[in-house]
Amino acid sequence: MDHNTGIEESVKPLVQSYKKLQPSGQWDVIVIGTGLGSLVSAVMLARQGKKVLMLEQHYTPGGFTHVFKRKRFEWDVGIHYIGEVHNPSSGLRRIFDALSGGQLEWADMGEVYDRLVFGETHYELPKGPEAFSARMKEYFPGESAAIDRYMEMVNEASRAGRGFFMEKAIPPVASAVAGSWMRRKFLRYADRSTLDVLRSLTSNQQLIGVLTGQYGDYGLPPAQSSFAMHAVLVRHYFKGGAFPVGGSSRLFETIAPQVINRGGEIYTNAAVERILIRQGKAVGVRMTDGLELEADAVVSGAGAMNTFGKLLDESIPEAGEWQERLQKIGASASHLSLYIGLNATAEQLNLPRANYWIYPEGYDHDAHIARFLADPEAPLPMTYISFPSAKDPDFSRRYPDRSTIEVITLAPWERFAKWEDTRWKHRGEAYDSFKAGLSERLLAELYRMEPQVRPHIETHELSTPLSTAHFAGYSRGEIYGLAHTPARFRESLLRPRTGVKNLWLTGQDVVTCGIGGALMAGILTASAMTGKNVMGELLSHQ
Repeated sequence: MDHNTGIEESVKPLVQSYKKLQPSGQWDVIVIGTGLGSLVSAVMLARQGKKVLMLEQHYTPGGFTHVFKRKRFEWDVGIHYIGEVHNPSSGLRRIFDALSGGQLEWADMGEVYDRLVFGETHYELPKGPEAFSARMKEYFPGESAAIDRYMEMVNEASRAGRGFFMEKAIPPVASAVAGSWMRRKFLRYADRSTLDVLRSLTSNQQLIGVLTGQYGDYGLPPAQSSFAMHAVLVRHYFKGGAFPVGGSSRLFETIAPQVINRGGEIYTNAAVERILIRQGKAVGVRMTDGLELEADAVVSGAGAMNTFGKLLDESIPEAGEWQERLQKIGASASHLSLYIGLNATAEQLNLPRANYWIYPEGYDHDAHIARFLADPEAPLPMTYISFPSAKDPDFSRRYPDRSTIEVITLAPWERFAKWEDTRWKHRGEAYDSFKAGLSERLLAELYRMEPQVRPHIETHELSTPLSTAHFAGYSRGEIYGLAHTPARFRESLLRPRTGVKNLWLTGQDVVTCGIGGALMAGILTASAMTGKNVMGELLSHQ
């Protein structure tokens, strides 16, 4: 993929290219990465008077919130919908309003945000927890008690997460006293798989399949995923979904000025090779060209595996043990994403705002994946279809007479590993042929749902796990960091403080995957570093 900048002209001065200008001087904090977790950490620290330098290896800032362009089209690479933000009084919306100065706008996706398709049977997920519960009872009239208890457990697990995640930011002494109590309730749910919990409520496999039909949003099927992750995710969407007006790049465009306006700098094409450790302390970074940049503290948003496995020098005594512990958790899912451009508008094509989750016949997600892993020609275990141009009311202004679609499925890294050492855009005919076949399979799923789009497709391009590895730096092309298994939530390394003084973590491995998880990780990291309630201070100045 050729990820063009996607940043409006008014924002370009905020970002410098390391190829043209190198930063210099002493910094209070160096932040590795410009994804949402890194960006929010940087903003919160800048608001505390810290001089912040942000370094992004990609030539486009924003991490998975960035967009890329082709000719007359634009696609969002990581954001497909966000919950809660369309409600002006929700906590998440208030934080985004404060971070963006009210410039970040949201478009409600309407009464139905997801449609699940099993074979030829369709299920709608409607907006509002009461409506969701009622619709499930219509689909499964004999399962009212199980559905009620499911809703209760989802809410209980989500509420328990507040204490669990807050504990990650408190000082070690306080954690030693209160940490076990703060984690206890959440771990009751986190220690169990999603399938285990649901089977304790019902024996109806169809109901289980429907209730777990959004598992692709965190990347693990029911038998493997932690129920706590499932609960946090589905509750996030109970009140509906929304999309950023102007596309996902608006998150970076509206939030980044808070760093720059407080004396910070942001560089793209700026790949970090090592975090510099001297006398047991993080003191800066060494770039891939050998330049060393110094700071009082370093914040890594590159992911826990990358931080402990690539960026830390092997001379750190604990580095090997930390890598081993994280490898036991393992990487999250890798994926294919087919980016489609059409020569007609979303209105002309009657494209929906709601997403499709498409599954083969049967309701056993784990069985679907096992079959696909054993046989590449087996039915795709899951296909997700998003219609960003239908969700974004500003799209038609930016791209008249055009629309876009994204079709996504899971893709085992092992099927692409043999091309790992080839160059982007020069991987060979065999790779191109392999991609073409995969694209046709994804198009077939799209045509089954929305056949009217077939004659209007002007272009399409497939992103593979190799694309994710190349642009995002995840070695196995994973999109959600570490896998969201029960073991993940027991791992004490996944918190802002590392075992190295003045080295901090942020991003999706600290909390969970997703926009809400990354945002909260940024807040927790800044809170841990400053010892202050930075979120309270942020909201008090709205």
